[in-house]
Amino acid sequence: MAILLALLSAALYGAADFLGGIATRRARVAPVVTIAQGSGFLLLAVTLPLLPAASPSSSDLLWGGAAGLAGGIGVGLLYWGLAVGSMGIVAPVSAICAVIIPAVAGVVLGERLPVLTMTGMTIALIAIMLVSQPASGGPIAGERVRVRIRRASPPGLGIALISGIAVGIFFLCLAQTRRDAGMWPLLVARASSTVLFALGALAMRIPYGWPRSVVAPAIVGGAIDMVANAAYLLATRGGALPVIVTLVSLYPASTVVLARVFLAERFSALQGIGIVLAFIAVLLIVAGG
Repeated sequence: MAILLALLSAALYGAADFLGGIATRRARVAPVVTIAQGSGFLLLAVTLPLLPAASPSSSDLLWGGAAGLAGGIGVGLLYWGLAVGSMGIVAPVSAICAVIIPAVAGVVLGERLPVLTMTGMTIALIAIMLVSQPASGGPIAGERVRVRIRRASPPGLGIALISGIAVGIFFLCLAQTRRDAGMWPLLVARASSTVLFALGALAMRIPYGWPRSVVAPAIVGGAIDMVANAAYLLATRGGALPVIVTLVSLYPASTVVLARVFLAERFSALQGIGIVLAFIAVLLIVAGG
């Protein structure tokens, strides 16, 4: 059951990231993330009374708050990366970093990594190098984006790396909560991330009056992301964290498919190989776990 929940979470995360990337290509990051996080918070707040009773401790709530801050930053950076770069590149690189975080934490705690896990991490590094190669001829994304950054590596690559680290920390923090806490840590997490970006948007004096082309994908994406978070949290309470996290990190698959179908994104041969290796790396890490 935990494996199925992890795979469901991965599919939903990918769809949410696609919608978030679309919205962020049309507006500023902070307001988009605020609306997305807020919609997810409202969805869980309305649903929570219908769920089984829970008894969260102060530690559970603190872990939830920490997860919210890390996850909010990770999602914000990811949406920014998806807006300025190729979804088929930004999403896999971010996922690789998120997968490696639990493995590194395990090493620090004295855990010995299986050979398959080490092999997967090595392939992941190779994948990042290949994905970092510039595309030859034409824009990387099929759709003209609002921001263009001229550099040797693909746009959004550095943002994706930092985003993956933040998402990995989110996964670790949320997994520290107890089963008895129910969904309360997730509610605190979403509340903290919503407040974080709302204050950021107000500080930057960013207006919130947008057309449906921005608000709709942000709201729907935020709701889908919340369901993905709930599935992930339930999966961690029924399976080994490294395995669950790496399965959830397969989420770029649905992002890439949606970007290919709706945005007609194209990649160079080396970038295509890098993306394939990224998925192979995740699978090997799962097998090792």
